[in-house]
Amino acid sequence: MFKSNTLVSPCLLVTLSLLLSSCADDELAPSSDVISASANAHENSSVIEETGRADTLLEEQAQAGVWASKVFETETELMSRDAPARQYVERSLASSFNERTAYYGDLHVHTEYSFDAYAFGTLATPYDAYRFATGEPIKNAAGFDMQLSRPMDFYAVTDHAMFLGVAKAAAETDTEFSKNEFSQPYHELNSPENSGSDWLSILKRLQTFADFLPRAVTGVNSGELDRQEVLGVVRTAWTDTVDAAEQFYRPGEFTTFVGYEYTSSAADMGNLHRNVIFEGASLLPREPFSRFHSVNPEDLWQWMDDLRAKGVESLAIPHNSNGSNGRMFQTTTWDEEPLDQDYAKQRMRNEPIIELTQIKGTSETHPTLSSRDEFSGFEIMPYRVATNALSKIEGSYAREALLNGLSLEQKDRGNPFQFGFIGASDTHTAASQNDESNFSSKLGLVSATAEQRGSVPQGTLGNLLYYYSEASNAFSSSPRGRAAFAKVNGDIYLSGATITFGASGLAVAWAEENTRESIYSAFRRKEVFATSGPRIQLRFFAGHGLDESLLTAEDGIEQAYARGVTMGGNVLADESANGSPGFLFMATADPMGAPLQRVQVIKGWIDDDGNTQEEVIDVACANGASVNSKTNRCPVNGAKVDLSDCSINAQTGSMTLSAHWQDPDFDPEQRSFYYARVLENPTCRWSTWDAIRAGVTPRDDLAKTLQERAWSSPIHYIP
Repeated sequence: MFKSNTLVSPCLLVTLSLLLSSCADDELAPSSDVISASANAHENSSVIEETGRADTLLEEQAQAGVWASKVFETETELMSRDAPARQYVERSLASSFNERTAYYGDLHVHTEYSFDAYAFGTLATPYDAYRFATGEPIKNAAGFDMQLSRPMDFYAVTDHAMFLGVAKAAAETDTEFSKNEFSQPYHELNSPENSGSDWLSILKRLQTFADFLPRAVTGVNSGELDRQEVLGVVRTAWTDTVDAAEQFYRPGEFTTFVGYEYTSSAADMGNLHRNVIFEGASLLPREPFSRFHSVNPEDLWQWMDDLRAKGVESLAIPHNSNGSNGRMFQTTTWDEEPLDQDYAKQRMRNEPIIELTQIKGTSETHPTLSSRDEFSGFEIMPYRVATNALSKIEGSYAREALLNGLSLEQKDRGNPFQFGFIGASDTHTAASQNDESNFSSKLGLVSATAEQRGSVPQGTLGNLLYYYSEASNAFSSSPRGRAAFAKVNGDIYLSGATITFGASGLAVAWAEENTRESIYSAFRRKEVFATSGPRIQLRFFAGHGLDESLLTAEDGIEQAYARGVTMGGNVLADESANGSPGFLFMATADPMGAPLQRVQVIKGWIDDDGNTQEEVIDVACANGASVNSKTNRCPVNGAKVDLSDCSINAQTGSMTLSAHWQDPDFDPEQRSFYYARVLENPTCRWSTWDAIRAGVTPRDDLAKTLQERAWSSPIHYIP
């Protein structure tokens, strides 16, 4: 039986913590408020050295073959369900034109059915997740309430498919599964007496759970665990997940989607995770496809295609490409073969959108890739997921992938990277975490306090663990890392990936109504955008027939749809057109957030020599200011943040910004893409809020402020 008060050596506690990743434990230099130290991690010699050690250990683990082991046979058997009767809440229309509304939601949410969420103490169910999304308070594993300031419009519980529900079944002693020998170490893991939030309790819990997945894989393959019994647990949890989504779906008012996470990775721990979202719930697979069916995402797409042939429509949403070590957007197949048009078609058929931002970092671009983009260092999480090893920059970020897609298409190999953008949270507490001022991170008991999040100095035990590990030169034998703590300006802080986490994000869909069919159609046509948390509203149109008058015309939106394409669409070459298409930008600030500072367009193209190019251009400035024609930038607008209380001068900035723009360098023969980015005025980062509440100085190696933002899906120009 699990006992949280069992004593183990401090060294072992440190090295087994899931929080150990990166950052050297020497003094760290202060960073600017624009780019935090995490954006420069690839230049840190200590982190580079640690990455080398981690890669050696990962190679040894890969040779053992546990993580690539096939545990279950692929199947496409369906569970048929009768759709329950529902009352549709009709939306009144102001005109005959069925104008689309921006609906805000989260498609990446974990509950107690995910093995890691359960290990973090989460006991919230899928039903609790949907209660939270509709505005009700639910409990964090540490006992405090979590509640949204405004309900979501849509939500999806997406628990890890690998051993779905098995950790819970092993730990809770009233289940049949808990009676086997495998389950004994996990008994009563989350009972009240074992749910302490002190360091020793937490590290003991993580130590106990560290070998859960490899033990489960080995157990099934050796026969110690009955394969059918494990599948029975998975299918029961899956059915309950579907039941919860069905119970809370209220067409016209609140939409739920059935979904799960496919949690694959390469042998080097390059992250290849996807969330699979189903359009409906009346016809679904009886079990989700997981990494233990195949670690190759191409096999996931084939499974989805096979289900589609049976009438089951779904899409997969890749996330955390930033932690993929260059794997997510590599320009070869899983087997290192050249990409071709068949690959591109299958990938786009199954993955029309990606998750651009979430708690574990933003994957738009990186300062190394976009050195002329001064806003490119936003909430960078530079490590491979669940390790201390640096993630390769090339192949890991969306803007570069969009550019590579243009190159592939120009070579007649298709474009597998013509995706749209959404945001999400990846919370492991059932509750979205996208409010900087009220951020408890994603790890339940493991991130419930500011000390655990690394934003305020450690107490006595944290200091003792730091000095113990320093004095004993106690290094980890785990690829998760060895540097649990860092000394910054004389204070000891938690180190690792958790300090790079961001309070992000949201998915926004432009849809006619709040229903599964309408919102899912928006996903399919990529009329979606991402935000880093605020409920910014963003429209983006392009077309040869769009002019400035549409910004003020009473029927301007209707005309923009009729005469152009919206975000996610394609503008085709028009021989009769004179010059650049027109681009329309319309942005509205979150009424509960900061004013807007600027609207930008990001352009990518293939030049006449076949090389990829990118440019960032401001198109609308706050307070009626003009863009500098030489720098393509708005003037500094004087927005400030008072770091004593996080107050802002709200009179600076604009609640709405709009612009009509034409590309002065447009070449009708060049393939290109354009997407909009909207920036708020600076506000406090969550770590600064933590420090102020604790009455301490904000940590010097973290950005004290940030600029929340929204990104539209790209519009492509096809010559």
